[in-house]
Order: sequence, then structure tokens, then C-alpha cells
Amino acid sequence: MYLAGAALAAAALLWLQRRLWPHLWADARFLLRALLCRRRVLRGAAGSSLAQRFAGLARAAPQRLFLRFEGQRFSYGQAERASRRVANALRAWRGPGGPLRPGQTVALLAGNEPGFVWAWLGLARLGAVPAFLGTGLRRGALLHCLRGCGARALLVARDLCEAVEPLLPTLQELGIVVWVLGPGPCPPGVTSLQELMEEASEEPVPSDLSTPRDMMDTCLYIFTSGTTGLPKAARISHLKSIMCLGFYRLVGASSKDVIYVALPLYHMSGSLLGIVGCIGIGATCVLKRKFSASQFWGDCQHYGVTVFQYIGELCRYLVNQPKREGERNHSLHLAVGSGLRPDVWREFLQRFGHVRIVETYGMTEGNITFFNYTSTLGAVGRGSFLYKLFCPFELVRYDVLQGAPVRDAAGWCQRVGPGETGLLIAPVTPQNPFLGYAGGRELSEHKLLRGVFAEGDAYFNTGDLMAQDAAQFVYFRDRTGDTYRWKGENVATTEVAEALAALDSLQEVNVFGVTVPGYEGRAGMAAIVLRPGCELDGARLYSHVVEFLPPYARPRFLRVQVTPAGHRDHGVGGVQTPPASPSGAWKRHPGERCSCLWGGEGWLFIQGSLTWAEMRLTLGWGVRVVCDRVTNIRNPGGAAGVTSLKPQTTHSNCPSPPQLPEHPPPSGHPAQQLGPVKL
Repeated sequence: MYLAGAALAAAALLWLQRRLWPHLWADARFLLRALLCRRRVLRGAAGSSLAQRFAGLARAAPQRLFLRFEGQRFSYGQAERASRRVANALRAWRGPGGPLRPGQTVALLAGNEPGFVWAWLGLARLGAVPAFLGTGLRRGALLHCLRGCGARALLVARDLCEAVEPLLPTLQELGIVVWVLGPGPCPPGVTSLQELMEEASEEPVPSDLSTPRDMMDTCLYIFTSGTTGLPKAARISHLKSIMCLGFYRLVGASSKDVIYVALPLYHMSGSLLGIVGCIGIGATCVLKRKFSASQFWGDCQHYGVTVFQYIGELCRYLVNQPKREGERNHSLHLAVGSGLRPDVWREFLQRFGHVRIVETYGMTEGNITFFNYTSTLGAVGRGSFLYKLFCPFELVRYDVLQGAPVRDAAGWCQRVGPGETGLLIAPVTPQNPFLGYAGGRELSEHKLLRGVFAEGDAYFNTGDLMAQDAAQFVYFRDRTGDTYRWKGENVATTEVAEALAALDSLQEVNVFGVTVPGYEGRAGMAAIVLRPGCELDGARLYSHVVEFLPPYARPRFLRVQVTPAGHRDHGVGGVQTPPASPSGAWKRHPGERCSCLWGGEGWLFIQGSLTWAEMRLTLGWGVRVVCDRVTNIRNPGGAAGVTSLKPQTTHSNCPSPPQLPEHPPPSGHPAQQLGPVKL
């Protein structure tokens, strides 16, 4: 009878658990795995650097395949020897500044290639601090980053030398030595690292050079825009880099997996999660220079890829590809990443078969991470009470207009309820530290909220608005601050505005992000006011933007104010606004001439206060204004939405660029019926 009662009670408890806490066992399993991963990673981690961990793996399994790149194969042993040559070459350097010493910062400007990994590990062996630079940085932004991290030297890839050459005189004045990851010849004052490596030994460097004095010491800088301002060098500690060794083990990968990494290595997702995570399980990494949707499934079949590291845009590129036979014939079983929209997630699974998707959330400099280990559609992770015991966080009310958390009469922040949107913050503690940025203390202090719930407390401000439902799933809602995310990159509005404001024809510039249907993140829009007497010079504007801004930061939309209907303003951007007809459609006066912008790749719109005057940038063609018939289209939702149009008509008075075929406008073709835009 007692057994029957116990069985009945157990069944009742099980029913109650499934009813009230359906994900309890999943939460417990993930937490147990996280604790075991942490214990495994930290075992003997005191005084252990990433370079030493890699050396240990190379000694244990020197023939194990580590990296595949464009037909080349590198074992763990080969990678170890290559990194030793880098370390010995820089240690033996007798040029300006002398040999590289522990603690000195070396900036690394390179794309996805094996040389990036060898240089990274080689610098780590010397106890130097690499600083990863975005490959799109140019001129002022590049100098800002070099100064910001206190670089003593710069390692640059051969194909990016042109970005550095204009700065060589300034770099020499700053005492920054430049080495090229490739063969010579090199410009005056620049040295080929490859030539130095050919003379360098493969013998191990003294291990004490790479042994950290404290696991919280900085071992790496990764630049991020955070939520405001120009790029800042986020400090990565030895402990954080070591913890990344457990990333793929935490999401269920093993040493038998082949991991596909096409994300930029200068980001944390590509380097610390992709490469270091692969090292942590002793797996093979397929490294790509850039992601290609048309080649992806062929690569998966050729290399036997089993794990794919994504950002949401990559999955969207895949589902937008034409269907082809055999696209389900692959061995991919796990996709890990962030920023995957629910509609793309659903279509990805329906089209390409069963692939376990683990959506994650995190920040390079942040102290809070989420994992959607239940693969719940649309969620970035779970914030169960078990998870919050080890990774605490809060969602607090946020005033979007004021740009600050809402505080009560006593001055404390207010937590939001289930389903409500709030600002994600995480307490800064010894267990969950925030190391901040290189440079002045004010850069790091800007990311902290103090006096949140009690006197003297400090919370890391993610700058992200989130919501947590009653089932404890966490959903991303929006970003705050002066940045927006586009093409997987954080774009600082101040950086873009300052670059545009350098043009003497512009009086005021305001940059912000706008959502575009079917695209992740926000595209950049620049609202400009021209100086009196100036007209918009499209060719100059385009060349200026290309020279001073990386591709992802270039505005896709340009907003120019025009006068109300019925009046023309010949001085605003050269875009003349014809009077409106009674039907509401703009009519062109005979003999009127439209302004044209000439440029390169991408799309650009000029938005008036009442109309959209559309322009198109196509590679080698330039921009053309749709002038024959522009319907009065208002922007639905302001900055929250953008009308997507594709020009199919041209104005006969617009000058034609070379080799641009003429397409006569269809009779009565309304602007609303134009096709989708490609950004």
C-alpha cells in the first residue's frame, strides 16, 4: 500500500512538474553540462594561457587535422610549428623598437586565413596582446583603433596593405612598426613577416613568457562599438579566452565534428567561439575567407561539415537561394549562432532537413550569455531560476525617449513583468566581471549602471531591450543607444555622421538605423542639410563614403528635406520637387532636369518629407532618379519601417552613364508596383 501511495505521489509530482515546469529537466541537464565544462576547462587553468593549451593539444595529437583552407590542410602539429616561427621571428626582431616583449600590444589587420591564426597564437606565446582590427577600417577610424589599444606594432595582411599605405608616415611618427603577413617587396619602412619566419626557428619559446600572472589580465583586445561612439577595444582576459574552449562542448559538439567557420575572425564569434571553441574539443575547422551561399552546401558535402556557426544573415542567404536537387544530402546536424529570425529559422528547417539549431546571445565585453538549448523558435535563450543562480540578470523598465532606465521616487530601477520589454542588465561581481575597455576609465564607466536596486551596486548595461515570457524564454526586441546592427556588424551613428560631416557641402548630418522588411537589423539612413548655395554632388558623396567608411557602415538611405507640395526648392540637394497633381501623383514639368548620383555597389534612396524620390546604385552603372512618375508615397512608420521599391523607369532628361541600357517606362506604371529592393 505504501508503495502504491509513493508511486501515485511520484506520478502526481511528475504531472505537476510537466504542467508547471515543462523544461525543468532540460534546464537541469544544461546547467550540469555547463558546470562540468567549466570544471574541465579550468582544471589546471591557473597559470595556463591559450597558447599553452594549444601546445598541449598539439603534443598529444600532432597529426590530428586542425584547419582546412582553400585546398590546404594543417594539422595541430603544423599549426604549432607555424606559431612558433612567428613567435621566434618577432622575438628576434632587431628593427625599430627592438624585440617584442610581454605585455606589448600588436594590432592584427587580416581577413580569414591561416596566417591570422598563426600570428594570433605566436603573439600569445610571447605574452604580447593581440588587438583584432576590422578589415573595413580605413584612415581616421583605423588610426583611432591603433591609438585606442596602444599598439606598438601592426601586423597587416598582404591584401590589406593599401589600407595602411596612406597612414605610413603617421604610423612612423607614432613609433608603430608595420609587418606584412606575406612575402615582399614591401613599401619603405615595412617588413615582410614571412621573410622573417623563413629564417626563424621552430623551437619552443620559453613557456614563462606566455604564463599569465593573473587570469584576469588582458590577453586580447577585440574592437566593438558597444552601444555608443567610435569602436572601443574590449578587454578579453585569460580566463574568458580559456572559458571559450568549452563553447562547442557546451552546445553538444565533439572532437569528431567538422566545424564550418565563415564569420570574420576579428569578431569574438569567429575567433574565440569559432577557432578557440574548435581547439577546445580538438575538432577540425573549415575556414572560409567569406561566406558564399551558393557554395555552402557543396562545401558541406566536400568537407563533411557537421557543425555550422552562423549569424542570422547567413541563414537568410541560404533560404533565398534557388532550390536545387540534393540540398538535403548533407551531414550537418548542428547550427550555432545568433540573430536568426523565426521565419528564416522555420524555413531553414523545412527546406534543409532536421538540423539542431542553438540560438545564443552574448556581447564581446559583456558578462551575460543566453543559450536556447531547447531550440524554441524565436527565443535567444532561457532565463530559468536555475540559470539565474549562476548567470544573474534583470530586465528593467526603460524610457526610450529619455534614453535611460525608469526610476521610482526613491531612485531605484523597476523590474518589468513577464512579457514586458525591458533593458537587459547584469550585476558586476567577481564571478561575473566586466573588464571594460582600453583607454580612459570613462569609456568603461559609460557601460555601467550604479545604484540600480541598492546603494553601491553596479550592473553592466547591455543596451539591448529584451522580454521574458511566463515560460522563462528570453526574446530580443531592439537596441538602444547610438548604434544599430547591419550585416552582422555594429555601426556607430556618430562615426558615420562624423565621416559625412567632413564634406564641406553638408551643414548638418544625422544618422540612424531603419528597419527593412526581410532583412535583419537596421540599414543606415543619413538625414542631411546642405549649406546655403550648395547642391548635392553624388559622385563626390559616394567616393567620400567609400573611402572613409567600411561597407557595412555606408548609409543605404539618404534623406533630403524638400518643401511642401506645390513649391519647388532648387537648393536642396539639387532634387527639384514638382507640384502635386490633384490625384496626388507628382508630375514632371517639361524641361525639368533631375539630379543623378554616380556610384558603385548597393542601393540609395533620397527621401523627401512627402515623397520618395528613388535612386539606384548598381555596380559600374551609378544612380538614376525615377522621375517620369513618382507617386506620393509616405514612409509607413517613420524610422520603424522603410518602403522597398525597385526602379524600372528612367527620366529622359537624366544623363545616361556609359553602357547603361535604356528602359522606357511602362505606361501608367505606379511606383507602388515596383519590385523589391536589394540591399
